Amino acid sequence: MDRNNQQITNKELATAFTETSTTKTGEPLDAPKDKSRSKKSKLKKSIDKMVLWFSIVGGLGFVGGVAMLLFALFTSSEIIDSIQYPDLAGGASSEAIYSDLTGEPLADASLKTAPAYCIQTPNGTDGARPHAGLNQAGVIFEAIAEAGITRFAAIYQNPTASIIGPIRSLRIYYLQWDTPFDCTIVHAGGSGDALAAVSRGYKNLDENYTYMYRGTVGSRLWNNLFTTAGNLRRFSDDNGYTTSEIKGFKRMTPEESSRSRIDALAVEKLDIVKPASGNTSELKPAVSDITLRLGGWGDFNVKYQYDEHSNKYFRSYESGAAHEVYDCAEGDGNGQNPESGCTLTQMAPSVVVAMVVSERRAADNYHEDIDVIGMGDVYIFQNGVALRGTWKKDSAEAQIQFLDADGKEIALAPGQTFITAVPNYGSVDF
Repeated sequence: MDRNNQQITNKELATAFTETSTTKTGEPLDAPKDKSRSKKSKLKKSIDKMVLWFSIVGGLGFVGGVAMLLFALFTSSEIIDSIQYPDLAGGASSEAIYSDLTGEPLADASLKTAPAYCIQTPNGTDGARPHAGLNQAGVIFEAIAEAGITRFAAIYQNPTASIIGPIRSLRIYYLQWDTPFDCTIVHAGGSGDALAAVSRGYKNLDENYTYMYRGTVGSRLWNNLFTTAGNLRRFSDDNGYTTSEIKGFKRMTPEESSRSRIDALAVEKLDIVKPASGNTSELKPAVSDITLRLGGWGDFNVKYQYDEHSNKYFRSYESGAAHEVYDCAEGDGNGQNPESGCTLTQMAPSVVVAMVVSERRAADNYHEDIDVIGMGDVYIFQNGVALRGTWKKDSAEAQIQFLDADGKEIALAPGQTFITAVPNYGSVDF
């Protein structure tokens, strides 16, 4: 189509619109129509149909919008109730049950208040090692008992080990650490002040061959007194000690601990109000080597090696020997030696605590006097990081609190916790 024809066509269209308007205002419907007028009429009808179609669609859209709004208003509560939203905070279910001893989840609510046992365990090189069942203790206190030799107060709840021990004598500071756990004190004799104190209202299992036995391995010498998980339960049943109300440490849930680990090791944390300047997935090196020196003996100074894959601290002695213990399966091990049916495994707690304490030789120049009620410096190693703060214990009945620089209580990660009383003349290196 050339330019002249195009101009004619446009002119005809303009005339058609004009004449259509005139017809509506007064021209008779039976007036004669020429060919050009017929074309104009068809064009108008097409335009009218398009206008009508858009009007209908628009109307339906409006009605649909109103219907959707009314549906949302009257059914929103049903829809919301049916949607399972993710837990953005990462918190645990309100139905989860956690151990007051370790902070770990429990399969049954009855396990939370089951009887607890505080077993005095020697750590000398005179036959006490390897220990049996110590890997099942939830919390272990370590301190010098005499002549630079350390001893443990190991707290168990719901143990299953067929052999636990060996068992040795009680000291007053171990008893003061044990008290908040509402546990049966399991020991073989003790210092005069400790025996006098434990006889006043404590659940007390002193050397007793109804619930304990002597092993027959000669190399253990006098470190051969053992018990079993079954014997401990039987003692509780026989004496009506059916529950323990444990005052535990402040703990994180497993989910909180995982987030804390990521936050603590992140080189740069994500910030919603400013752009990142580096790689937010990059992590700082973990604190992997720890040495706790309690004195001059390499057999009792302690080393820990952090393993990022298991998130645990593998325990050894400064002399180089790994702290191995016998893992004794569930069963009746009464009368058996751990050497005959148990498997060696290395101790690897989830949390390591070093409490600096005021300590000195007792009047006999052999045993130790340790101030455990009061306060002092503390170092906490968990999730690959080191925290420094203050420990505080107000009385024998009160549980230890670990406080940060602002006086707020530090929550420990869940899992086995090894607490070492480092003398004020010792050191904590990492």
